[in-house]
Amino acid sequence: MSLDTSILLALNSLVGRSPALDAFLLFCADYLAYVALVLLAVIVWKRAGNLRDKIELLTLSVGAGIISRYGVAELIRHFYHRPRPFLALPGDVHSLFTDPSWSFPSGHASFFFALSTVVFLYDRRLGYVFFALSAVITIGRVAAGVHYPSDILAGAVLGSLVGYLLYRFARPALSKIVNSTY
Repeated sequence: MSLDTSILLALNSLVGRSPALDAFLLFCADYLAYVALVLLAVIVWKRAGNLRDKIELLTLSVGAGIISRYGVAELIRHFYHRPRPFLALPGDVHSLFTDPSWSFPSGHASFFFALSTVVFLYDRRLGYVFFALSAVITIGRVAAGVHYPSDILAGAVLGSLVGYLLYRFARPALSKIVNSTY
C-alpha cells in the first residue's frame, strides 16, 4: 500500500465514529471554504488601508484562486483522470459526500492556497491564518474521502505558484488600473 493511500485511510478512519465528528469533518471539508471567503472579505473591509488597497487585495487573492482552480487545475484534470478515493477504493473509503469530478489536483487546495499566498504576500500575519484555514479545509477533504493527500499537495503547490505569479506580475498592472479608477 502506498504512503498516499495509507494517509488517506488513516484520516478517513475517523469517518463513522460519531455523528458529531462526521458533522465537524463535513464542515471542514465543504462549508469552511465559504466561511473563509466571508472572513477574508470582512477582514479586508475592516483592516487599515485605503479603498484601493482593499480592492487590490480582494481582486488579486480571489482572482488567483479562480485562475488556479478553474483554469489551471481544470486543465490538468482534462488530461489526467484520477478517480476520487471513494470510487477507487469503494470498500475501504467511507465518503461523507460525493463529487463526480476527477480527484487530481484538488481544486479546493489550488483555490485556497493561491488565495492564501496572495494574502500572505500582502500581510504575513493574515496569510498565516489563511494558510491554516486552507490546511484545515484540505485535510478535511482527505478525511471525508474525496481526495488523496497527493491531490492536496499538488493543488497546494499549483495554487501557491499561481498566487505568487499573479502577485508578482499582475499586481503592478492592477495597481495602475485601481489607482486610475479610485
